[in-house]
Amino acid sequence: MTSTAQVPPPSGRAAHPDHIGHVIFITAAAAMGGFLFGYDSSVINGAVEAIRHRYGIGSAALAQVIAIALIGCAIGAATAGRIADRIGRIRCMRISAGLFTVSAVGSALPFDIYDLAFWRVIGGFAIGMASVIGPAYIAEVSPAAYRGRLGSFQQAAIVIGIAVSQLVNYGILQLADGDQRGRIAGLEAWQWMLGVMVVPALLYGLLSFAIPESPRYLISAGRADRAKEVLAEVESKGVDLDARVAEIEHAMRREHKPVFRDLMGSRFGFLPIVWIGIGLSVFQQLVGINVAFYYSATLWQSVGIDPSSSFFYSFTTSIVNIIGTVIAMVLVDRVGRKPLALTGSIGMAVALAFEAWAFSAELVHGKLPNTEGTVALIAAHVFVLFFALSWGVVVWVFLGEMFPNRIRAAALGVAASAQWIANWAITASFPSLADWNLSGTYVIYACFATLSIPFVVLFVKETKGKTLEEMG
Repeated sequence: MTSTAQVPPPSGRAAHPDHIGHVIFITAAAAMGGFLFGYDSSVINGAVEAIRHRYGIGSAALAQVIAIALIGCAIGAATAGRIADRIGRIRCMRISAGLFTVSAVGSALPFDIYDLAFWRVIGGFAIGMASVIGPAYIAEVSPAAYRGRLGSFQQAAIVIGIAVSQLVNYGILQLADGDQRGRIAGLEAWQWMLGVMVVPALLYGLLSFAIPESPRYLISAGRADRAKEVLAEVESKGVDLDARVAEIEHAMRREHKPVFRDLMGSRFGFLPIVWIGIGLSVFQQLVGINVAFYYSATLWQSVGIDPSSSFFYSFTTSIVNIIGTVIAMVLVDRVGRKPLALTGSIGMAVALAFEAWAFSAELVHGKLPNTEGTVALIAAHVFVLFFALSWGVVVWVFLGEMFPNRIRAAALGVAASAQWIANWAITASFPSLADWNLSGTYVIYACFATLSIPFVVLFVKETKGKTLEEMG
């Protein structure tokens, strides 16, 4: 986002736009990248066991196939900003949509396990691009009066994408008579699950032709007249377009582009505030949240729940995720970031402890006893709820606000990279850890949730109600 502190805002800047419906359409179209982010991240949940049996691989190899997409995510996120600055936000969206499309086709029709892994990396690269370009574009086209609410479209689209992927997987499984390897029109059910992503990917690409380029990019490319046309579409009629263009140009000239050495301190490598951002990112993943979205169907089947029911529970978990995200969006500016984070940590720690207890029971005829099975299901949903209403949203809010202006972009990049690495570590390790001791695995996640409480209390400062300039 650009800083506009040096130039007074033009008259009418904070006024509501005259075409709010058009602005919402533009934002929703851009947020389709977030939908694909959520969809692709979660759709593999329905194919895990089928891939294991189709290719006869063990837990360690299976985990690498699932987690390897995160390598692509990291590369896509690291390069998206430069690509977007060079060729524009809209073209970057189209590249992402194209990669999503070919990844879906390739993943649905793999020659072998290595081929599937390759297409997973391509899809991951598209996820990484979408995770950066969507929020940046939305911030650049949103009028000031609506920027916060429109910015939340990205997170809402992600959780909706997760839920829709689980619903589609469940529907495909029903068509295959509850068998993940059941045949539908010549392909196995899991192949359809991965291939159906072609539909939202193509929609994302088509929508990119219906929305304008970012005014900021147009100005940087010397197309000020076109930038005025776009600003006229999204701002109120009272705005002085020449002044707005001059304001953006002035802010871009004054921007400090942070470099890695700006993040370094004298004693502990990074500056303390950067370590705190890394800590928030890592704790968000080490509680095991992505196990709920990558492996939940496999998890429930491992304790005796039939595939159809396990897919249904994965879908209901996604609905709880949406509910929790909405709660967070409503409360984050009312009660503050830190109270929400602490509430979520406590709730997650308790829920994960109950899951660990439930999974410690001996299986009876391949199933958990009724009491432990019920507790496990309830605790899994409670865990996702507390994550969604706290760390799922609050961490991104913190990371966007907590760093001083001069290092914000670089520090965010480091924190996001730490998050992808932690995400990969949890995703890649879960199958092997579950084979070792499922209950013990959840004890580990519960310990990380518990440790996040003193971390927030001691090191994280509240950012509610403070301007970005107050961050240092």
